[in-house]
Amino acid sequence: MLRSLIPVFVIAILQVSGCSSLSYYSHLMNGHHDLIEAEEDIEDILESKKYDESTRQRLKKALEIRRFASAELGLPDNDSYTTFVKMDRKYPVWNVIAAETFSVKAKQWCFLIVGCINYRGYFKKSDAELKAKELADQGFDVTVSPAAAYSTLGWFDDPLLSSMLYKEEAHLAGIIFHELAHQKIYVDDDSAFNEAFATAVELEGVRRWLESTNNTKGINKYRLYKQRQKEFNHLLKITREKLKQSYALENTPPEIRINAKQRIINNMKKDYQKLKKQWGGYDGYDKWMSRDINNAHLALVATYHELVPVFERMLSEAGQNMEKFYVSVESTAELSYEQRRQLFNHLSAEMAKSTFKAYN
Repeated sequence: MLRSLIPVFVIAILQVSGCSSLSYYSHLMNGHHDLIEAEEDIEDILESKKYDESTRQRLKKALEIRRFASAELGLPDNDSYTTFVKMDRKYPVWNVIAAETFSVKAKQWCFLIVGCINYRGYFKKSDAELKAKELADQGFDVTVSPAAAYSTLGWFDDPLLSSMLYKEEAHLAGIIFHELAHQKIYVDDDSAFNEAFATAVELEGVRRWLESTNNTKGINKYRLYKQRQKEFNHLLKITREKLKQSYALENTPPEIRINAKQRIINNMKKDYQKLKKQWGGYDGYDKWMSRDINNAHLALVATYHELVPVFERMLSEAGQNMEKFYVSVESTAELSYEQRRQLFNHLSAEMAKSTFKAYN
């Protein structure tokens, strides 16, 4: 469901203090370097007919999508995603997300250049799991989430990874649009802003791409997928709100708050079963729901999706014109974090009122 986060290896090029920091940054730089060492030009692959036919067809499609991204969506026109890395593992990075026992807000880690972000990335799963254990021992709710892709925010030309070659054309297009959006606009210290913006660009980009190729079947399938995703995310949002209200009762004994927390999560799982019936038994989120869900899982989803409706409204107000949309987003990005949140809260309240009026 969640595909990409941004590991912060780029800051390894700067001098930092502290042995643990140097070790972490070195790990990130080495992990990226190992991938770059294996990259191959996609055009050369297609000409030499290296790899199987299915892989070559998807690489060819990726180049078409890449050109569309710049020509039709106004995304950066560079050499990103024109090279390919066939990995020896399923995912390139794993991200550690943590939240306090009575909070659905993700713990932040702060770094040079990229600012504070809601996760800590690792190129080795074992290192991510070790960090997760350390945080869990400290009392945090923790999860380790694999990512199919990552962005260097335009510092380097990012390669197309084998983990990004989804069989579904819509998902292949989506991940390329999403990662290029990070290169277009990125705000320090605001992961929710960055991921929601990239997700909004992804959604609009995929719609336009499928329409441009007259892929009616793909459009209908993608719309159904996104409708289910929207309903699923709404369920998680309601759960987060209930947990927030429960956690706010600070004078309540911890054991009672823990029980309330588990009850709310259990009810969420029951409501999910009702959603599945409405979907005709679609089980795309079963794996996610089968986990021992905690605050960290819910915080991760919020990072990606909570602000998406606001960006979709901004795009609508720009008349679906991508350049006007980017100008509006950049203007918003120049505000302080507090000012942005005030604006987002205001827009969200307005949208809620409009929805209520339309419903009634």
